Amino acid sequence: MTFAYFMNTYPLTSTTFIRREIEAHERAGIKVNRYAIRPWDQKLVDPKDIAEEKDTFYILRQGKLSVIARFLREVFVNPIGFVRGFRMAVKLMRVASGKRLLQFAYFLEAIVLKQQTALDRIDHLHTHFSTNSATVALLAHKMGGPQYSMTIHGPDELFEMKENGLVEKVRHARFVVAITQYCRDVVDAETEGQFSDKIHIVHCGLDMSEFEQPDNVPDNKTLICVGRLCKAKAQTLLIEALHQIVEKHPDLKLVLVGDGEERPAVEDAVARLDLQDYVEMVGWKSNSEVRQALRQNRAMVLPSLAEGLPIVIMESFALGRPVVTTRICGIPELVDASCGWLAEPGDVETLVDCLDAVLSKSSDELTEMGMIGRNRVLESHDQNKSSEQLRNLIYQ
Repeated sequence: MTFAYFMNTYPLTSTTFIRREIEAHERAGIKVNRYAIRPWDQKLVDPKDIAEEKDTFYILRQGKLSVIARFLREVFVNPIGFVRGFRMAVKLMRVASGKRLLQFAYFLEAIVLKQQTALDRIDHLHTHFSTNSATVALLAHKMGGPQYSMTIHGPDELFEMKENGLVEKVRHARFVVAITQYCRDVVDAETEGQFSDKIHIVHCGLDMSEFEQPDNVPDNKTLICVGRLCKAKAQTLLIEALHQIVEKHPDLKLVLVGDGEERPAVEDAVARLDLQDYVEMVGWKSNSEVRQALRQNRAMVLPSLAEGLPIVIMESFALGRPVVTTRICGIPELVDASCGWLAEPGDVETLVDCLDAVLSKSSDELTEMGMIGRNRVLESHDQNKSSEQLRNLIYQ
């Protein structure tokens, strides 16, 4: 069986876990085609992501004339499949709320995907996230295209499950992957237990060959936060918490790795609270640069309001660094008091307590916590093991 990956936007700096998953399949000797609706509209910084873009087939790069030609070909060569796909698009349109017209665009994209996968002799498509790309994969399948499966992460895709037609996507999928028990329970509840036997937990993971045995946590007061600068990641809340403990820990420093729409708000908060000497914003970095930055810091901080289970937490643990994060979604399945701290989401006071605790611990205590986290990643988030689980589902 030949299989391929299909994504909405690929590659992105914030979704390197997909690239790593594909790399793990290829290390096992499996050829994997890459398809995506569109490339990222920002500059890629990691050399592997730049190379990955060159190997990806993009639907929206095919041009209007090509899409029209493919549409007409589908009408005349595959009229029954065309009607099946169109009926499903109409069905999805009825529940799509304010996104109804997008279903027709997805239908056109599905025609391109269906025909291209036929040319490439693809038997199975796997897509990450149950939103746009899963819609296109479903419509392509209804027209006679390859069977498909999807990995559901959350949190955003769990907010509008009815509007995204999740029940139909699960119904017609060969199988469904959830990255955490929390995510699986939500999907199972939304689909009323109809498809419990086809929903499987496969954790996201890391290529552990990139994460050598860690050294001791450095004896400094530097914290690092890695992620897109957005409201869901709550970096402005982190700045407020920092302001409350800077007098007690005057030698602390926070390094923010990432960029995004909330950058002006974060910069305003830093200036308003006079923390310019304590906060460094360095923008997006390559994977190797992020790993180096994590090694140089005392702990990783991610005060998110909404998450699935962030890869950067696994990366921090893999490098032997404890984590300060929030008690949301699947995070408590990996992080507890033995390897980190869990603040309440949106609560600056509990975040302050967690930051004070991590800044007050000795290097030896933090090293012990970090090693507990690393062992958990080795046990449950090794990318080679997770990818093998996924292949077993595809080939069963």
